[in-house]
Amino acid sequence: MAEPKAKYDRQLRIWGEQGQAALEKATICLLNCGPTGSETLKNLVLGGVGSITVIDGSKAKCVCTFLQELNDAVKAKFIEEYPEALIGSNPSFFSQFTLVVATQLAEDSMIKLDKICREANVLLIFARSYGLTGFVRISVKEHAVIESKPDHFLDDLRLNNPWPELKRFAETIDLNVTDPVAHKHTPYVVILVKIVEEWTKAHSGALPSTRDEKKEFKELIKAGMIAMDEDNYKEAIEASFKVFASRGINSDLLRIIHDSCSEVESNSSDFWVMVAALKEFIANEGGEEAPLEGSIPDMTSSTELKIYQAKAEADFLAIQQRVKSILKRIGRDPDSISKEMIKSLCKNARKLKICRYRPIEDEFNNPAVTELQKYLTDEEYSVAMGFYILLRAVDRFAANYNSFPGQFEGEMDEDISRLKTTVVGLLSDLGCNGTTVTEDLINEMCRFGASELHAVAAFIGGIASQEVIKLITKQFVPMVGTFIFNGIDQRSQLFITTSWDGTVDLLQVKCFITTFKGGIHYIVERYRGWRRVLLIFKFCICKT
Repeated sequence: MAEPKAKYDRQLRIWGEQGQAALEKATICLLNCGPTGSETLKNLVLGGVGSITVIDGSKAKCVCTFLQELNDAVKAKFIEEYPEALIGSNPSFFSQFTLVVATQLAEDSMIKLDKICREANVLLIFARSYGLTGFVRISVKEHAVIESKPDHFLDDLRLNNPWPELKRFAETIDLNVTDPVAHKHTPYVVILVKIVEEWTKAHSGALPSTRDEKKEFKELIKAGMIAMDEDNYKEAIEASFKVFASRGINSDLLRIIHDSCSEVESNSSDFWVMVAALKEFIANEGGEEAPLEGSIPDMTSSTELKIYQAKAEADFLAIQQRVKSILKRIGRDPDSISKEMIKSLCKNARKLKICRYRPIEDEFNNPAVTELQKYLTDEEYSVAMGFYILLRAVDRFAANYNSFPGQFEGEMDEDISRLKTTVVGLLSDLGCNGTTVTEDLINEMCRFGASELHAVAAFIGGIASQEVIKLITKQFVPMVGTFIFNGIDQRSQLFITTSWDGTVDLLQVKCFITTFKGGIHYIVERYRGWRRVLLIFKFCICKT
């Protein structure tokens, strides 16, 4: 058997050994192992999750056997019982798992399972494919992300707010040195710190803010060059935008440290204990700044800037001491939070994210009528919103007529009429009298006949497994909302259904829709004859 590092080499480059270790400890439960569920679990088995449990009547054993062939390091078992029956008869069963993937569940079962998993603090993802449409929805009380890994984020160099040691270090370097070798190897960090000091003295402490001022600031840097081949000064000019960033902590971090959960108690999570320590640090040793990350970009220099690493280590030790003090104060073991976890928080303090998800029942029963009507009639969003409504309507249809629309031959015209009536009834119950879904969509939904097309199931399964990995590794920011796939127009849209405090739905404020149009990157590797594909989606266009 291949060594883990060689076996998972490519994905280790994405989420690292810590993320892989989290995957290998995870226990995953799959409800319904049709195409959507099997595709989701296939990706996770190839990724090296610890164990899987497949639940789906007579199909479970067969699917479980084939899935384990993909990766013999994954423990696999099956239960030949129907998910709906298990949800009703043995709700405590689900508390043993890290995460539950529930596919192809009807609305009433979704609501029941959501309540069960929230009560047990088990991560939950719903996924469903239905003809040429489908959805993915995460449901968790709260998910904290330390390593959010944003695509673009400013280096933490403190150029416009240097700490005392950096100021003293900069003072030891003369920008007017006559030695050309020394002049062209002065690190651009020092150049910018000294130019910022010169600028703020001449402008009453203010940083460049207007376009003209920024241009003037760059000219000031350029004036310090004594030769055209001084790469360090060119780097300083290119990096001058880092000076223009506002001082202090960003709004996201400010909101986190002032969240009510930062007032910790004995049962608070490790994350919130560390946030409480971070809050104290910012107000005291940090001087209204987050702990320094310690990493610096490549630059032309003959001087090793160990001052950044030293400051980062000092900040870490200060926060570590505060974590220990807080743990002792709330009656917990002062050493219960590992050094590695505290270091990770310090390194990523500016990028922390909190995701809170609205309960499924609340989302289904309490939409905002005005916004729902607006987006059902908006040409840009009507198809996705229409599918969102229809995916609920077909469950109501099945409850009333014991079959899904279009499922049986010879009943198409009658089913179309019945589905129209069902949609009107659903919208009426939601308070949207006089609004309906287009006839074309209703006809298409009936034509789908509740089928799981494998291409659509594979796509939905890829999205679902990607979100599972985000949740388990606690890296990258998972989707907050309901992801709707529209195979007719080849578009996917994300309806943001929750907000920071977990009480506001997209339909209660403003509809934020992220449209995926390409931008899909594949990492492909071969493993025991199987093609293994990890999907990494770039969220290309965000419309508000």
